[in-house]
Amino acid sequence: MRYLITLFLLILTGVVHAKNLPAVALFYADQPPLDELHAFDVAVIDPDHQGIDPNRYRRSNSELFAYVSVGEVRAEKPYFSKIPKAWLLDQNKNWGSHVIDQSAAGWADFFTNQVITPLWQQGYRGFFLDTLDSYQLVAKTPEARARQEAGLIAAIQTVKKRYPQAKLIFNRGFEILPQVHDAAWMVAAESLYQGWDAQNSQYRAVSEADRNWLLGQFKHIQSQYQLPILVIDYVAPQQRELARKTAQQIKTAGFIPYVSNAELNMLGVGLVEVMPRKVMVIYNPKEARDLQYLDAQRYLGNSLAYLGLVAEYHPLDIPFPNTPLTGRYAGIVSWVNDENVGGTRYANWLQQQVKQNIPLAVLSSFGFGANPTAYAQFGLEYTAEEIPNDLSIDHIDAMMKFEAPIQIKKNDLPAIILKDAASTPLLQMSSVSQKLKFTPAAITSWGGYVLDPYVVTSFQTYKEEINRFYINPLTFLKAALRIDSNIPVPDVTTEMGRRMLMVHIDGDGFVSKAERPDAPYAGQVLLDVLKRYPIPTTMSVIEGEIGPQGLYPEQSAQLESIAKQIFALPWVELATHTYSHPFNWDKAENAANARNEATDTAESYHLPIKGYTFNLDREIQGSIDYINQRLAPPNKHVKVLLWTGNTVSTPEALQKADQSQVLNMNGGNTLITHSQNSWTLISGLGVPKAGHYQVFAPHQNENVYTNLWTGPFYGFERVIETYQLTETPYRFKPIDIYYHLYNVTKTASLKSLYKIYDWALSQPVNPVYASEYIQKVLDFNQYVVAKTADGYRLRGDGNLRTVRLPETGAPIDFAQSQDVAGVNSGPQARYVALSSGDADLVFGHTPQQPYIAWANGQLTQFQRQDRALIFQLKGNQPLRFALAQASGCTLTQHQQPLTASKDRSGLFIYQLSQHESHTLRLNCNR
Repeated sequence: MRYLITLFLLILTGVVHAKNLPAVALFYADQPPLDELHAFDVAVIDPDHQGIDPNRYRRSNSELFAYVSVGEVRAEKPYFSKIPKAWLLDQNKNWGSHVIDQSAAGWADFFTNQVITPLWQQGYRGFFLDTLDSYQLVAKTPEARARQEAGLIAAIQTVKKRYPQAKLIFNRGFEILPQVHDAAWMVAAESLYQGWDAQNSQYRAVSEADRNWLLGQFKHIQSQYQLPILVIDYVAPQQRELARKTAQQIKTAGFIPYVSNAELNMLGVGLVEVMPRKVMVIYNPKEARDLQYLDAQRYLGNSLAYLGLVAEYHPLDIPFPNTPLTGRYAGIVSWVNDENVGGTRYANWLQQQVKQNIPLAVLSSFGFGANPTAYAQFGLEYTAEEIPNDLSIDHIDAMMKFEAPIQIKKNDLPAIILKDAASTPLLQMSSVSQKLKFTPAAITSWGGYVLDPYVVTSFQTYKEEINRFYINPLTFLKAALRIDSNIPVPDVTTEMGRRMLMVHIDGDGFVSKAERPDAPYAGQVLLDVLKRYPIPTTMSVIEGEIGPQGLYPEQSAQLESIAKQIFALPWVELATHTYSHPFNWDKAENAANARNEATDTAESYHLPIKGYTFNLDREIQGSIDYINQRLAPPNKHVKVLLWTGNTVSTPEALQKADQSQVLNMNGGNTLITHSQNSWTLISGLGVPKAGHYQVFAPHQNENVYTNLWTGPFYGFERVIETYQLTETPYRFKPIDIYYHLYNVTKTASLKSLYKIYDWALSQPVNPVYASEYIQKVLDFNQYVVAKTADGYRLRGDGNLRTVRLPETGAPIDFAQSQDVAGVNSGPQARYVALSSGDADLVFGHTPQQPYIAWANGQLTQFQRQDRALIFQLKGNQPLRFALAQASGCTLTQHQQPLTASKDRSGLFIYQLSQHESHTLRLNCNR
């Protein structure tokens, strides 16, 4: 909002500077990239497309404007049939539309009532008025043009009278500006430097004469009306550098730029350029019944997330997008295990994307089959000859020396010969007899590939099957997708410079008895544990275990009493673990729907509660209502659903959770330990399903560390190894102490739990609730990073407030940055703390400014003044925080100075007894 408010004030004062102008984008295709459009202060879209809600989209810093054609109408418009035929003067054959008679009696009211009012009712408050000069196609005399212009003026004035708060962008309309300039919020025009020749269907540079004429119009508008000017230029999708250069030319001339393709169906370059974070992950749906079992998700999810990328999974068996991916996707990742599933259609589509400079990373197979022509498009030769026996390894790149030694696997070796001289082989084998070099892995001019069997290997121990990476997935994806390390990466592991710590508990075993002489309920033992460790904890119960309609109605009163005491603890957050604890959600739903009592019954897949038939509403909303109405204290309610059983949710269950307005978590398979030290055992952040999202637990519970609760029962303490291996060499995960309630029933398991708590609390952590972590993951998925003239614009919904930068790099200019509170070093990175979901990160060498290095709480207020820092903190423990570059400064609370200690690195460390500070003010007289 600050950009829109600033612009409004500048317009009122008659002063407009390029630095204060809003960033504007236009995207007219179906399914606009709404997440990315939030980087712009104004995004113009076609409101006729389904699924767009301007109210849901709206943020204080970004607004959707509706594209509205004033002078023309297409037959598919809903109001077309209501227009009297006499009002339709002629056809614009270039666009297949009808020119409307602006002078027709009643047109102004019709336009307002039938065009603008429905959009206003949908929530649009801004309108991009196009085809304002279409009347010139039919009005050939001065008198005719005057009548048309009078009609246009009346239409605009009627809109503004009816909706005085409407923001109107005029596309041209130069002839009528003297009469309606006070109704305009902005004026737009196309093709100042680069344009589109519709007649010849080609992009072209604008002639100097045309440019000078347009510049004359702009100068008049700026001098007479002080209106900002939006310039829309057109460049081919593959010419991204030209688009950037053109946008800079427009900006230098003092105008708002937006440079896109002629169809305006891709994400272009404006005052900001979105750094795309989405990757299209292509897979064969026949390979897994759920995305959670998919190789691409299992093996690449963590590396993609660490690189700041969000996977959008696209099955091979549905059509691919026919609009440019430029600006919207960071690249394409293909993991298809069946070599013959894609064919020529798939190869041609991929080649089209490569031609538009979309990076491509291929794993396992290309999916083209034995198609030499398809391979040739990618600088590869596919040979049908038998692989010779005299193979030797010529070259193994460091990227391929990751977790398993390379071995020659002649029978599985893909017969791929690298022909592109610009490529870098990662693994190469040669045959002396046939004088052939086979390259199953390479970084290429278009991206890169690693083919089976050199992606992941498996081997069997006496106990289980172990997977290992041949390729380092992180470095491979970074190289193949050409990821720029200097771009800030949204981060969900860290808050205020410290690794986050969370606790969440599955309610299984509440009714179990502890194995000690007094045999208390497990719930009672847990109550003592939680009092011992008063840190944010998300606690769930199973209604069917402790409720009066569950398995143990005679014990329910006592169990509920304990649950109420747990939920009343100030640091405990409420969660549901459902009603009947489904063991397999998909099978439970299918069996209940089929009502097949003879074979697999629904009761086979959840707790055997007498008389209960599986029902999603009862599982989710019913259990939420139970907790809220019977167990929750007055000031609390259920915030989280923790998935049960195999933790593989269904789209239907996720939809029910979203409808119940609770967050959801569990699943994933992060189990890396020193004895199973492989990144194949680190999961991503979660998985999308039919427009919903399941968030994975950062770590796993005691069940898998105790061999499915068969022992050793102290085995859970090995999760400390997992915490360590997901901290170094890279901080992949926050610390999540995740366990079942029954874990407290055995002496060994309880001691291991104490050890885990004590270790975690000895680390430099920032304790948060599971709900806070979940919201950060959801924010991560839609967070947008955009390049600005001097840094980056960072926008989210305000839950994610950390971005990660390289360990070394340009220093942060805190004075010029907006809502950037501090920075702290971590594993191979700098973690930048933000104070809001709308920050500007600026780099540069400036006089030192104080900043917050770390804190064990969150910022609730932050303001930087010339020689002062004003902030408030709120945490879940007594507050501790550190200030950097604060020599010669004084920190006060209630105007009383606070005393600090100084550590070896020069940080000033402060400790407060309370969990929430009052306003803190750092004054620096230097």
